This record gives sequence, C-alpha cells and structure tokens, in this order.
Amino acid sequence: MDPVRPVPRALITHGHGDHARAGHGAVMATQQTLDIMAIRYGEDFTRTRQAADGVTRVGNVEVSFHPAGHILGSAQIAITPDKGPKIVVSGDYCRAPNPVCASYEPVPCDIFVTEATFGLPVFRHPDPLAEMTRLIASMAEFPERPHLIGAYALGKAQRVIALARQAGIDGPIAIHGALQRLCDFHVEQGIDLGPLVPATAKEVDAQLVIAPPSAFASAWVQRFQDPVIGFASGWMAVRARARQRGVELPLVISDHVDWPQVTQTIRELSPDEVWITHGTEDGLMRWCEMEGFAARPLRLVGYEDEPE
Repeated sequence: MDPVRPVPRALITHGHGDHARAGHGAVMATQQTLDIMAIRYGEDFTRTRQAADGVTRVGNVEVSFHPAGHILGSAQIAITPDKGPKIVVSGDYCRAPNPVCASYEPVPCDIFVTEATFGLPVFRHPDPLAEMTRLIASMAEFPERPHLIGAYALGKAQRVIALARQAGIDGPIAIHGALQRLCDFHVEQGIDLGPLVPATAKEVDAQLVIAPPSAFASAWVQRFQDPVIGFASGWMAVRARARQRGVELPLVISDHVDWPQVTQTIRELSPDEVWITHGTEDGLMRWCEMEGFAARPLRLVGYEDEPE
C-alpha cells in the first residue's frame, strides 16, 4: 500500500504525491484517486488500473476501501485475511467536516495503522470556518491589498475555496494556473467552487487569490502590489514556521487529524494494536501506553507534506 518505489501491484489510499506514485504495474484505488493520478501523471501512470468497489479478493485476503475525509477520493484500506487480525490502514485522514470530500468512516479492526502528523497534545486545530472569518476580516481591513493564500494544489486549495464560499465570499476567486485542472475535476465531481478566474493575467480582477506554495518563490508573485501573504496549513499553528515563510496571515486549516481527533479515533475503534506511521510517533506511542493500547512505531520514510 502506497509504495514509495514501483511494485507489480499497488493499493493507493489517495492522490497526494507522497502516497500515489507512477510506475506501478497495476493500481487499485477509488475511481476518484485513479482519475487524479491520471491528471497528475498522465493516462499511462500504470499498466492496469482497477477501481475499488466493495470487497475485493486479493490473494488470501479481502480488501475494501472506506472514506478517510482527507481529500477527494481518499480512503482507508481494510485488509481481512482468511486467518489472522483485520488491519485498517488509514493513510492520511481527518475527522473535521470537509466540503470537498466524503467524511471519515470509522472501520472496526484489530490493528489500526494511523498517521501521527500532528501527534502531539499541542496540536488542536481551530474551526476552519473561524479561520475563514479571519481571512474575511483581513480582506475588509485591507480592501486595496490582494490576499494571496498558499494552498497545496490537490485538496487544500479546493477546500479553502469551498470554505470561502461557505463563509460568504461569493465573488470571483482567482486561481494560479497550476490549480486549474484539479479545480475543474472537483467541479466535474459535483463540488461547487463558485466563479473562478485565472490569476495568470496581467490584471487579476479578484481580491482573493489561491496559489500553490511554490508560486510564492517565483516571479509570478511580483505582479501583485503589496499583497497580504497567507498560507493554509495545520503547520501554521507553529509561529516559527509562519515566520520562516514570511506569512502575514497564517490560516490553521488542516486535512489531518489533530491530537484530540487521533486519540478520539483510537478510543472509538479500541483496536488490539495501534501501528503509528509518519509524524511524531513517540508522543502518540506514550499516550497509547498510558491508555493501555499496545502500540508500535513503523517509522516509515518518504511520507511528508504534499510535494510541489
């Protein structure tokens, strides 16, 4: 699952580049993830592909895909062997409501494999709509300044746009060209993002502009006069990270579980074992020990924030 190197058969949890790579012989994933991989890597990203649909037999195990609440098409993968414990690999997941994807679905299991991206008690993400209120207040305070918000091209950008619509921003929102095809795909999937205009013209007729973080290191950003630079990420809760990026308006909007969500999930599922992947494994390991859950770190490498 989510192999970092090409393999004959791969099961993919979601379309972010640190989990979904091209070059596998065969790929099974949700139809939306397969479509996203084709958009990002080309139609020949794999020799054969299979859309996950119900329970599928793979060798001596049954596999099924269940919503993870992370991005469009994201899924947890449940593995039920003929003999032995049922394992759920959650991939990246989020318990907070997300207007651009299906909500997380708890799946009972014997072994739960969880991420720990924000696996420390200090991480407690605020209400995303409250962060949108901060954005709207800044736009009202500085109406003459364009607001450039950095957001990863897949998932976060579309979520920020959808949240802005929920918060009452109904005018045009400008998007960097790198976001266009993925925004179009979300619209094709029935997600209303409202009026979007390109942010590639010499004059951008929108106060709110969404772009991938990499764009802020390019000449593209120089076309905007005195912009308010923002960034939407769970890491914006760490002030040092915001300062390093030169972010004036940090928006703490995460597509991962924070500390209360990951501990709530483990309590709800009450698995026999918890396997902890990328992130701050030690903090969550310690909590599991105190709560009586058998746990072990997997210490996987190669799974970080969405690469640009």
